[in-house]
Amino acid sequence: MPSLENTHPEPLQSSLQKWWKESSVYQVYPASFCDSNGDGIGDIQGIISKLDYIKRLGSDIVWLNPVFSSPQVDMGYDISDYYGIHAPYGTVQDVDELAAAIHSRGMKLVLDLVVNHTSDQHAWFQESRSSITNPYRDWYTWKKPVFRNGERHPPNNWRSYFGGSAWTYDEQTGEYYLHLFAREQPDLNWENAQVPAAVHEIIRYWLDRGADGFRMDVINLISKDQRFPDAPITNPGSPWQSGKDFYSCGPRLHEYLQEIGKILKEYDAFSVGEMVEVDDPKEILKAVGHGRDEINMAFHFEIVNMDHGPSDKFSPRQWGLHELKEIVSKWQNFMHDNHGWNAIYLENHDQGRSVSRFASDGPKHREQSAKLLATLLGCQSGTLFVYQGQELGMPNVPQDWPVDNYRDIETLNHWKELIARHPENPSLHETALEQYRLKSRDNSRTPMQWNSSPNAGFSVGEPWIPVHSDYTRLNAAAQVKDPGSVYWYWSKILQLRKHHADTLVYGSFALVEPDHPDVFAFVRRPSLSTSPSALIVLNFRPYDVTWTVPATTEVCKAGGQVVLSNYPARIGSELVQSGSVSLGPMEAFVYFSEQK
Repeated sequence: MPSLENTHPEPLQSSLQKWWKESSVYQVYPASFCDSNGDGIGDIQGIISKLDYIKRLGSDIVWLNPVFSSPQVDMGYDISDYYGIHAPYGTVQDVDELAAAIHSRGMKLVLDLVVNHTSDQHAWFQESRSSITNPYRDWYTWKKPVFRNGERHPPNNWRSYFGGSAWTYDEQTGEYYLHLFAREQPDLNWENAQVPAAVHEIIRYWLDRGADGFRMDVINLISKDQRFPDAPITNPGSPWQSGKDFYSCGPRLHEYLQEIGKILKEYDAFSVGEMVEVDDPKEILKAVGHGRDEINMAFHFEIVNMDHGPSDKFSPRQWGLHELKEIVSKWQNFMHDNHGWNAIYLENHDQGRSVSRFASDGPKHREQSAKLLATLLGCQSGTLFVYQGQELGMPNVPQDWPVDNYRDIETLNHWKELIARHPENPSLHETALEQYRLKSRDNSRTPMQWNSSPNAGFSVGEPWIPVHSDYTRLNAAAQVKDPGSVYWYWSKILQLRKHHADTLVYGSFALVEPDHPDVFAFVRRPSLSTSPSALIVLNFRPYDVTWTVPATTEVCKAGGQVVLSNYPARIGSELVQSGSVSLGPMEAFVYFSEQK
């Protein structure tokens, strides 16, 4: 009978097998993870104190969101010094200690590299804005105003991701600078050869210091169309439009990535790129394909954007299970067939909690839902990313959260713009608040819930953002003690992936009954004939569903058993042999065929 342990440890396809493909990543949001000194802000020493918890879960890599010096306009994604550490987090020596502690546990450290833009407090930008003749002027993108009817306007109509124009006028030099995000985050000009050279120095510095790789923030935006044309009007209600056609995967992107890739390959370093505004796998394959030597994998946004409405992220949209199936199948099959690689995730520091967005976070079904989503993620091909608290099934912020509790610049800017344009429209205001409670980035930034003590054991001081009110019943201490908890279910998923990498990491993917309205089922077939195949069945409904196993599902014909389920009584059963299965609410199971 199949088990968690692979009894046929044959070598996998050596040319495609990589350590980072078989690894899982645990993402740490430093400000909200663990505060060691009582100032209400998480820090590096706090992270060090919890490494055994991460190791026990079964993760191989620890990824830190930015810890570099920053004014924190955008929670560290506005870096003012790439060689210094944000003081409330600690020092460079603390990072050295963290790297050593991670390595001593057999894990690896990944840092967040933000090089599409810097802080406006960075010395480079301070020099750049000082005069039009300064040697650093061309390190950023500056353009003269456009005048119409005697009025000054930005160079084009591009919209910032955080609202308003993507250009800010500088009175001192009489020109506009580009910022695709906040005005305090000016975009670097990669056309200037000194910019990529400076980035390469930063990469080498931290790799030499003990980092094992990087997550690269919005890396596909670093190359812009140098014509800087107006964007097509897709939102008639706004003067500012998405310019993605002119900077998402721009003309020199792969040239820049290949230069970075040479350094990463030299160190055998890990790399994952955040690639926004890209739903075409062919485009991402150019960066992550085997032999391209650019980046290992990329985050796409097609799944996490399913509930984004027509006007912006915070407009409502209902998604359907058929959409989720289609997107998962599309990326699984394309990357497998074309020797690319996926980054598998459902939540991170920029997304709402997955149990609230894609399943059910009510007390009746939250635990089963969290385990169901763990099964969906853990049984896909790609490198798996787990965000802090996801392994506990932490939900979004409470439904009674007032707008005053939010800290995220994206959410607050949206609210200010909404109130300015529609000051007396309570219906629009309530809709926006509902969407914030679903999709605001602050949903994932509430402090980690360690135990039932005040402030969830995160800090003895007042946290920088309120702790979720459910911490007394939902916390890590309670779950580590409970063998049936979400935490230990995630641990089993990670163990299963390691022991059956040929099937769950490297194997092929095929949907079963793509049109079924309630059940998401798929088969993973290994490349080695001696490894078992797997059938994964997920009931996405909070009620019983009867599922008839299609006669064409060959994995069920040779005998086998359920090896993992969020309904423990299922484990060890030959469930699918009967041809019809009564699935409980939010039920998930993994069925392995007999090993040969």
